[in-house]
Amino acid sequence: MKTVQKKILGKLAIGLAVAALFFGGGALYRAWYDRKAPNFSGDLDLYVYPWMDADAVRDSIVASGIVKNTASLERVLKDVKEVEVGHYRIDRSCSSMYVSRMLQRGWQTPVNLTLSGSIKTPAMLARRIGAQMLADSADVARFLYSPDSLARYGVQPAQLFTLVIPDTYQMRWTDSVREIMDRLVKECNDWWTEERRAAARAQGLTPQEVSVLASIVDGETRYVPEQPKIAGVYLNRLRIGMPLQADPTIAFIFDYQLRRILHSHLAVESPYNTYKYLGLPPGPISCPPKSCLEAVLHPDSHNYLYFCADPSFNGSHRFASSYVEHLANARAYQRALNERNK
Repeated sequence: MKTVQKKILGKLAIGLAVAALFFGGGALYRAWYDRKAPNFSGDLDLYVYPWMDADAVRDSIVASGIVKNTASLERVLKDVKEVEVGHYRIDRSCSSMYVSRMLQRGWQTPVNLTLSGSIKTPAMLARRIGAQMLADSADVARFLYSPDSLARYGVQPAQLFTLVIPDTYQMRWTDSVREIMDRLVKECNDWWTEERRAAARAQGLTPQEVSVLASIVDGETRYVPEQPKIAGVYLNRLRIGMPLQADPTIAFIFDYQLRRILHSHLAVESPYNTYKYLGLPPGPISCPPKSCLEAVLHPDSHNYLYFCADPSFNGSHRFASSYVEHLANARAYQRALNERNK
């Protein structure tokens, strides 16, 4: 009997040992998997908004369909109460624990803030920023239109676009309006190297004046190869004391609402009316791209004082040194315009 009991007890001990090894090994494997094993089959750009809690974030990750082992993700997030607002990049190398720590500690992945295309007003700039960043576009607009906010950078709202150069910038999605503007101003200052400042001086301009004239060039054409030639026309006019007579400044005065600029519009009273007042207007009329800034810094050398849209409507212009020649070009364009509008 004692021998039988010993055998039973021995088998029981072995069974318990096996069970302990099984469950213990399972726990060790789960702990290893949660901390070390890549648990995602694809990449995910995760945006955590202020209203989201850990459960909502977990559900969003699971709904993406890239989680290999949902139980692992749930284990590491079950006791998480708060996650940091931000943009996070989850990729195939991430473990569940890494994602959990990333969310709790705010290890954000930068986003691209792209400022491109035609940006004619601070409101348009605010919308571009608000569409790509967490910052609300209305808050951005209030900042951009505020003299007190811009005084930090030594400018008034009229000079806002002397501080911003369209490009793509990497930032934290959660950056405040001030942090965004600080970065844009820093990048603008960095762009203005001593070489470029010397090029501005060679044209008799300050960097701020380069931005003003570049915005007018931008208003005249988006055809990059022709921008240096148009910049040369306006610089020639400045040098001889001739009014710039730039239609884009008239469009700016009327908030870009005019479908066509007429002679009656040229009489409007405004310091931006370059038909009435000599020299450059008080500030840029848009946010000039780098191509226009470079066109003003390195204009074509010529004797042209006039230009008119080409009657072929191909986006280019006809240039003239005399007013008589310019009138002939203008009449050709007007005839083509009338034909098109029939």
